[in-house]
Amino acid sequence: MYIAVVNYNMGNIKSVENAFKKIGAEVRVTSDSKVIDSSDGIVLPGVGAFKDAVKNLKNLNLLQTVKENAGKKLFLGICLGMQLLFEHSMEDGKSEGLGLFEGISEKIPAGVKIPHMGWNQINIVNRRSRIFSGIDSGENFYFVHSYHVVPKDKNIISSVTDYGTDIVSSIEYENIYGVQFHPEKSSSRGLVLLGNFWDMVRGKK
Repeated sequence: MYIAVVNYNMGNIKSVENAFKKIGAEVRVTSDSKVIDSSDGIVLPGVGAFKDAVKNLKNLNLLQTVKENAGKKLFLGICLGMQLLFEHSMEDGKSEGLGLFEGISEKIPAGVKIPHMGWNQINIVNRRSRIFSGIDSGENFYFVHSYHVVPKDKNIISSVTDYGTDIVSSIEYENIYGVQFHPEKSSSRGLVLLGNFWDMVRGKK
């Protein structure tokens, strides 16, 4: 049993791998579709530009693999990896994402410092969320982003963060989870979240 961490050359892969290892998870960092297909859970991390991410996934023949597997098993998108789950991004002009959720990734509204970088509190709006088990509203997580997702279906929002306006900091629907913050950089609270995901993959939650 293992989690496949998708390596598509978009940064912070090693820190995600190390964080999962800290909580005792079995992980395989991979660009191999067969390894992803055989996994029990998938993590799509990401730092950088939306268009580059889609291009890299296509060039590695991973776009369809990721899309298909997201419909079958536990899936966690981190930062850019969460934004990719939506239909479009407006970063550097409108471009298509994976289209698993209706909605768009837009630039954070003017009036605040961009990028949104550093520790910020999350307000958990879905208290039944298994991935937030043991985590309270008001706890801090680490953010680094200039764009934020605007889901068409507000019911998939599981937490928000006040950054001049409420920014979606996490989403979930059935087996798919996404977080705008970086749990791998969020100290003990981030490890709790990753541990919850690993427990779900193992059927413990």
